[in-house]
Amino acid sequence: MPGRVCCCCAALRPRYKRLVDNIFPEDPKDGLVKADMEKLTFYAVSAPEKLDRIGAYLAERLSRDVVRHRCGYVFIAMEALDQLLMACHSQSIKPFVESFLHMVAKLLESGEPRLQVLGTNSFVKFANIEEDTPSYHRRYDFFVSRFSGMCHSCHSDPEIRNEIRIAGIRGIQGVVRKTVNDELRATIWEPQHMDKIVPSLLYNMQKIEDVDSRIGPPSSPTGGDKEENPAVLAENCFRELLGRATYGNMNNAVRPVFAHLDHHRLWDPNEFAVHCFKIIMYSIQAQYSHHVIQEILGHLDCCKRDSPRVRAGIIQVLLEAVAIAAKGSIGPTVLEVFNTLLKHLSLSVDFELGQDSDGKGSLNSRTKESDEKIVQNAIIQTIGFFGSNLPDYQRSEIMMFVMGKVPVFGSASQTVDTSQLGDLGTRRIQIMLLRSLLMVTSGYNAKSIMTVLSAPFLDPLLSSSLTEDSELRQLVLEILHNLIDRHDNRAKLRGIRIIPDVSDLKIKRDKISRQDVSFMKKHGQQLYRHVYMGCKEVDNVHKNFELLYTSLALITIELANEEVVTDLIRLAIALQDTAILNEDNLPMSHRCSIMALVAAYLNFLSQMIAVPAFCQHISKVIETRTVEAPYFLPETIFRDKCSLPKALDKDDKNLFFLTHKIAESLGGSGYSVERLSVPYVPQVTDEDRLSRRKSIVDTVSIQVDILPGNGTEDKVNTEEITFEALKKAIDNTGLEEQEKEKRRLVIEKFQKAPFEEIAAQCETKANLLHDRLAQILELTIRPPPSPSGTLTITAGHTHYQSVPVYEMKFPDLCVY
Repeated sequence: MPGRVCCCCAALRPRYKRLVDNIFPEDPKDGLVKADMEKLTFYAVSAPEKLDRIGAYLAERLSRDVVRHRCGYVFIAMEALDQLLMACHSQSIKPFVESFLHMVAKLLESGEPRLQVLGTNSFVKFANIEEDTPSYHRRYDFFVSRFSGMCHSCHSDPEIRNEIRIAGIRGIQGVVRKTVNDELRATIWEPQHMDKIVPSLLYNMQKIEDVDSRIGPPSSPTGGDKEENPAVLAENCFRELLGRATYGNMNNAVRPVFAHLDHHRLWDPNEFAVHCFKIIMYSIQAQYSHHVIQEILGHLDCCKRDSPRVRAGIIQVLLEAVAIAAKGSIGPTVLEVFNTLLKHLSLSVDFELGQDSDGKGSLNSRTKESDEKIVQNAIIQTIGFFGSNLPDYQRSEIMMFVMGKVPVFGSASQTVDTSQLGDLGTRRIQIMLLRSLLMVTSGYNAKSIMTVLSAPFLDPLLSSSLTEDSELRQLVLEILHNLIDRHDNRAKLRGIRIIPDVSDLKIKRDKISRQDVSFMKKHGQQLYRHVYMGCKEVDNVHKNFELLYTSLALITIELANEEVVTDLIRLAIALQDTAILNEDNLPMSHRCSIMALVAAYLNFLSQMIAVPAFCQHISKVIETRTVEAPYFLPETIFRDKCSLPKALDKDDKNLFFLTHKIAESLGGSGYSVERLSVPYVPQVTDEDRLSRRKSIVDTVSIQVDILPGNGTEDKVNTEEITFEALKKAIDNTGLEEQEKEKRRLVIEKFQKAPFEEIAAQCETKANLLHDRLAQILELTIRPPPSPSGTLTITAGHTHYQSVPVYEMKFPDLCVY
């Protein structure tokens, strides 16, 4: 047998060497001599101080046999080492382990695949042994590098290549198990190691993924497949590695994934990238999920100049990560996530418009434009999914945050720079952000409307809708529906129609709370004005009218008390008057659509408040329209082909809902008949200025003059002044034709006159009013300049008796 010595020399050799020599047979095919191996094991256990010498001698023999390619004796030596390692557990085993690892390294360095696999198997057995005390000086840098290299084996024989790769993956798994649990020996998490381990695992996962994508969907692996399939083994090892990651080393384990996906261009298509991050999100501890999301956002920032499909692939990966993280802890940096997504949404719109402005019209340019829309849709979907999974208190903050990003014309407080985009770019940004906001508000159940629709949120939302863009107005209405509808009644109201029996819809509603009443007193006029102005937009389509109808119905269900019902009826009659008088020169189809909207809503409202006389009047008008003017009903006017009248007969009262009849029918039911008789006029706000559109200014002039003359003539034309008399005079004046003509002239002036002329005139009037008020205040403390001087207040064409100014009380009286 090789290595045998003569009897005389053998007697002089140390006993441990003689015992080691005896385990090797003359013919390596006979295998390990078990009897002698038992003697060697007993000797090692009995004299543990000899373990280091036994290990050193075995390592010497193994190194010699490796160099001489005596593979049979190499296998026997490794088998002996394995048995000694498993049998001996003492403090003295550490020097023996060093010899063992030295022999494993020798095997891995050899070019023989069988020896590499043998060394790997021995290392895996060693990794499964739990040592009593850690060895802080021991390092595994060589094994990490060598096992990672084996994972990328390119052997010409597929079976050998597969075997070497499996051995490399198992070796990495052994290194992870051996080092990862010891907090004082955390070198495995250093970037230089993770940059080798993670790509090696992903490389094997990717290779099988490519094969599966060509063949078809992968089948679930059996127990045998897990041992023979590098992809399955690599995935299990990857999961185990991530499962052991802690707060401090999570990022080091995730960053190499991005480098691998970038290097192999796996973001487009991104099936493998999605698969990898699903593994990551499900493997790590739930409280660390936000770390992964932040890393994805950071990589998205790094790739902001890459192709749209690459960015879309990263965003879709983010969506999958958010979907999983939402079930656990998303983390405290929610605003940072939304800020990054909104920033990339703006960048995508900028890129899209930049391609449009080239004017080349090439196929490549159109393809890139389509790709940017894919990016935008992916961002919006991610924002919506992320927002919908947040708790209510965080979602309300996100709603305010997104709303603050929506550009509003003329507002200096917006946080998105649209100065370089122009009107088209601003419109695109508005639509994208409102679509994001729509996704965030979807499914949100507001406990209090006053809280969710506060002025800082509601004002810019309604202002952004007052543009000549039907899609923007649709988005605003849908957002309002999400927030107002607290009982999921929208689906029952879908489709503008005459509902025969509203009770069949089984509408859910609660008693109007005090907070809701307060909200409508504060913001009701804004909502009414939004509906009123929205109905008059020329570019309205069927969906706009349907959403406006749903808005009125939801306000009725969720927020309407007797006062709100009265205001809603006034609003409906004002819309009917708009269609009949047609002061805005609307097309006939638009006028008929408004009439149909009013009919559908009043039919719904009458059945909701259930006043028989009111229901009877509404039903009678609808029946008359069905016979004589079906184009005034939604079932007819919103069809593709509908015959329209050439003109509307203002004198045919049977086709219209009449204010005095509605007032009579509601008079005995607790509703304010006096309030019903006052025509609805939209309030003047700054929304028109902010939204860059025309405004309607309705003013009632209250003139305060000091008129000399004899008091006898004045007394004939005057009466005692009170607030009720003054209010009645103002209201009656609003109904007169002369005042209507005056308002029309004011509107025309504001529409056509130059801005400088309007500003100068307003300044002049403001100075004049200041002087008049100064004169009035002077009269309160001084007598009139002459006995004949009188203080006369003129409202419309009615003069009132002179009274001391300090006795005049005008609550709720506004002077414009």
